[in-house]
This record gives sequence, C-alpha cells and structure tokens, in this order.
Amino acid sequence: MAGFTREQVLETLKSVRGPGFDRNIVDLGMVSDIFISDGKVYFSITVPADRAQELEPLRLAAERAVKAMPGVKGALVSLTAERKAGSAPPAPPQGTGHAHHAHGQAQPQRPAKAGIPGIKAIVAVASGKGGVGKSTTAVNLALGLKANGLSVGILDADVYGPSMPRLLGITGKPKQIDGRTIVPMENYGLKAMSMGFLVDEGTAMIWRGPMVQSALMQMLREVAWGELDVLVVDMPPGTGDAQLTMAQQVPLSGAVIVSTPQDLALIDARKGLNMFNKVEVPVLGIVENMSYFIAPDTGARYDIFGHGGAKAEAEKIGVPFLGEVPLTIEIRETSDAGTPVVVSHPDGPQAKVYRDIAEKVWQQVGARAGRQAPSIVFE
Repeated sequence: MAGFTREQVLETLKSVRGPGFDRNIVDLGMVSDIFISDGKVYFSITVPADRAQELEPLRLAAERAVKAMPGVKGALVSLTAERKAGSAPPAPPQGTGHAHHAHGQAQPQRPAKAGIPGIKAIVAVASGKGGVGKSTTAVNLALGLKANGLSVGILDADVYGPSMPRLLGITGKPKQIDGRTIVPMENYGLKAMSMGFLVDEGTAMIWRGPMVQSALMQMLREVAWGELDVLVVDMPPGTGDAQLTMAQQVPLSGAVIVSTPQDLALIDARKGLNMFNKVEVPVLGIVENMSYFIAPDTGARYDIFGHGGAKAEAEKIGVPFLGEVPLTIEIRETSDAGTPVVVSHPDGPQAKVYRDIAEKVWQQVGARAGRQAPSIVFE
C-alpha cells in the first residue's frame, strides 16, 4: 500500500496554478483519473485544446509537485485537450509550410515524426482482434531477430493487458536514472519495457485514452534503450488509441499483421491492414498463426482453424506472406513458462519458423528504407 492517498495528492495539486488562471487546477476541476499503484501516481489535467502546447509547463509543475510528496516514487501526468463544441480547430503554427495545389487550397504538410535516438528501425506487431497469439508471435519474432545477429528491444504497448513480463520470465521493477529515464529490463539478450513492470500483475488499469497515450510515449521516449538495430512493438489488439498514437507519433518502419486462418480473424485483420494504410505505415507482411496442428502422438496434421486463409489474403491485397506458425503444445508451454521456444528449443522446427519470419521482416525493413538489409546466415 502507498503511504499517501488520492486526497493528499489533490491537496498537493492545489498549489499548482496555470498562467491566467484565477484558481488552482483542483478547484477549477481540471484534475481527473488519479490512479495510484506501487508508490507511483498517474493522472491527467484537462486543458483547452488551443492552449495545450502553451500549458506544457503546467503539466511539468504538477508532476514535480507530486513527485516531491513523501513516499511518491514517480508520477506520470498527461494533458487532456478538450475543444468546446462548435469551436474551430486551432490554427497551425506559423512557418510550418503549406503546399498550394491547383484548386488554390492550402494543404498542411504532415509533421515529421521524431525518431528514438539509437534505434534504427521500429516494427509494430499487430492484430485486428485478441486471441490470435500476437504477443507470443511478437516475442518470438524479437528473439528470432536477436538469434539472427541483431541488437533488439521489445516494447509492450498493451497498457491494459501487458504480456511481456510473463512471456520473458522477468520479475522486479526497472531502475531510474536521474529520476526520470527508465532502465529497461532485460532477458535472453532482449531489452524490454512494459507497463507490467511498473504495476502489479493483478492491477486493473482504468484509464482513458490520453493517459494511455502519455504512458506509451514515456515508455518509448524516456527509456534508456541504447543502440538497437530494431525495436519490436507488441501492439494491443484492435485499432484504438494506442495503435493510432504509435502510428501517428512514431516513425514506424512497418507493421506485421498476425491472424489465424479462420474467416472471422481475417475480417478483423483487414481492419488492422486498412488502419496502417490510412496512416501511411507500410505493412511488412502477414503471419498465419495457429496455422495447423500436428498431433504429438501420431504425427497427424489437423487444420483446426482452416488453413491458408492468411496467405490468400496477403496475395489478394499484395503484401508479403511471412510464414505459417503451427499450433503446438511446445509453443504454448514455453510461452507460459517465460522461456519462449526460440531460446528454449533453438534447434527445433518451431524456432526455425520464427527465425525465417524474422529474416523476411528484416529484409522488408531494409527494402522499405531504400538500403540493403544485412544478410543473415544460418549455421
């Protein structure tokens, strides 16, 4: 239990007042979504949309005030920008540049996405729905890239249902440098960051979109990743706030879509594909997970969820098909045990499937970047 309460946090925040405000942010009703876990405080401040950038110092002041409270180990504060009904969107800042087209209408240029220092490529692993084995695919893809000679990190972007602590067999809390920068956890040569390292496993994260977005950006940009060839991002299922935040604010090298062969999963996978196309993130390919089942006692093959649906979909829409991952007891058991199959059975057929997928993904990343990806040799 934390040595402080929500009421004490609110009392502390009464000392914070923004420029031009006649009262403090608590009395003005600007503070919401206070959440306390393991000595850390998470909350948002609602501000007018047209003053969001101007009020960034207000966010920092609130964060400093809460961090100074006895017993507080850290604070994560986000600004929630609300626009009044009927009001026009804020005007773009001067000097951003506009392209004038034949019809005389000015089209604003898309703002450049800031890269992450030291990270050469960022690959998202996504799915249209849950239950298709996306996180297991993501961690084994990351370990496959590592096995193929690359320096790799993995970010668990599923704030509501983080999987990486269990999949990688990591316990404990990450350390901080200078009170802000987080040192990523590490196992099997992978650097990893997840909300699951910051809160207890059974904690329910009851957050609105802005808090999720703020948490993602801090886990991405305020982590000492070091020099990485590639950062794999395990996206939450669906096409919500987290996916849009990553697609719009992070220079993704591309996305890998995970689906099972069945029609229902493919329908949702198409939604993910369409989302990435709309936000101009290249789709590196589709993985068909749980593609088939080999009975361990007889060796007989069963297409439990059908077969070949993801490959046909990839051919239909013109994206690479990256491979078929079988449904096996070995993959399930090693994932649950925190010893993913690529590291626990590196010479087995399942590990080879993931390494093959990793090679195809890396070749795609190199091709998309206009450079030759380094060749990968299996010994």
